[in-house]
Amino acid sequence: MDIVLLSRWQFAITTIYHFLFVPVTLGLTLFLALLETCYVTTKRAHWKEPCRKLLKFFGAIFLVNFAMGVVTGIVQEFHFGMNWSEYSRFMGDIFGAPLALEALTAFFLESTFIGIWVFGWDKLPEKLHCACIWLVAIGSNLSAFWILVANSFMQHPVGYAIENGRAIMTDFMALITNPYVIGEMSHTLFSGIATAGFVLLIICCWKYAVDDASREVFLQALKAVSIYLIIGIMGAMGTGHVHTQYLAEAQPMKLSSMEALWETEDPAPFAIVADINQEKRQNDTEITIPGMFSFMLYNKPEGAVQGINQLQAAAEQQYGAGNYIPDVTGLFWCFRLMIACGGAIAGLAFLIGGLAWVKQDWLLKYKYLLALTPFLLPLPFLANSAGWFIAEAGRQPWIVVGLQKTADAVSPNLTPGEVFITMSGFTIVYLILAIIAFYVICRIIHQTTIDTANDEGRAL
Repeated sequence: MDIVLLSRWQFAITTIYHFLFVPVTLGLTLFLALLETCYVTTKRAHWKEPCRKLLKFFGAIFLVNFAMGVVTGIVQEFHFGMNWSEYSRFMGDIFGAPLALEALTAFFLESTFIGIWVFGWDKLPEKLHCACIWLVAIGSNLSAFWILVANSFMQHPVGYAIENGRAIMTDFMALITNPYVIGEMSHTLFSGIATAGFVLLIICCWKYAVDDASREVFLQALKAVSIYLIIGIMGAMGTGHVHTQYLAEAQPMKLSSMEALWETEDPAPFAIVADINQEKRQNDTEITIPGMFSFMLYNKPEGAVQGINQLQAAAEQQYGAGNYIPDVTGLFWCFRLMIACGGAIAGLAFLIGGLAWVKQDWLLKYKYLLALTPFLLPLPFLANSAGWFIAEAGRQPWIVVGLQKTADAVSPNLTPGEVFITMSGFTIVYLILAIIAFYVICRIIHQTTIDTANDEGRAL
């Protein structure tokens, strides 16, 4: 098998595993910080103890998720030396700075204050303890920011010069104010809020349905979580829309591939479904909404969108002969999968949130349906994975757009057998870890009872 393809598969598998946990951490730390702020400032004495128990309950789930994020993230850094040494040689001066800052943020801010928060209950003043979880939330999202700074350079290089065959950083401020990172970070932040909010919504629905003793507490939690989720999913949709409009300028090939738009059109239609023939560079059949894609990009029903064939010709003229078209079929369907999952999450958030706020009797009447909501848990993770596939596969054949091709970035001394063995090993180990983490979280959920009539309660 091709060494480049195997290395890409290995990086993709480990990254998807890692990113199952990252958005939950990003969103859950912020939710815990907001919840503890309510706990510290509430004037309703009868809700103080249930709120504290919810904090410890959600906090236990967060700790398992955070640990998995750390474990699965360690391998990512070694990929650059093991599989992508030519990339590291070319990009080391630029990629190293944000990676080092991410490590400092993660280990000196997140890890320190997570420990203080976990073991500081009843030992620190309430406000100081609350400040600790806020610092964890800030640290988690700062870590994500530094990683996205590096990724944004790969998507849209700025603030650099080429010296002796290597990319050298010339403007650090240009790097961290890259318009691409602004779009990526805002979308990632709201996606994290939506992912964590949806996970919490599922947990609250299930506890409301099956745990009679905890029903009143989890009804109140459901109200708060539904608002948090709605903010997250609407923010993710809004920032995703703005970022997609920016792609028309920054990465038109990725944009047109997401739509399988082979020829320049004005106005450009939005294809609901399409039978894509990448070999012939056309769609054999398609169902479209006329002018809709132009409307999405320009907020009006007209405006030219460049076609893949025209962009391919322009790339050949700029960079030389070669195939500059990414996996159009994969991008097309991942874009629609992401939209469909986001729409389903939004619909469920408004439905359950509305019932929790104004029709609690309906929730109780149809609680057996709430008990089935765990089957919808994959939705945000499918959306996140599809989004990252679009981001990464959409820039192919480049690993750094316009500067280095993926085929030129792989380590020269690797053999297909070595990569296949390590890829198989990582996949099996990560699968075992994911199963263990899922089991532990389910056990925490099952064994936790929060009864407003019982000050002791019971939590793992």
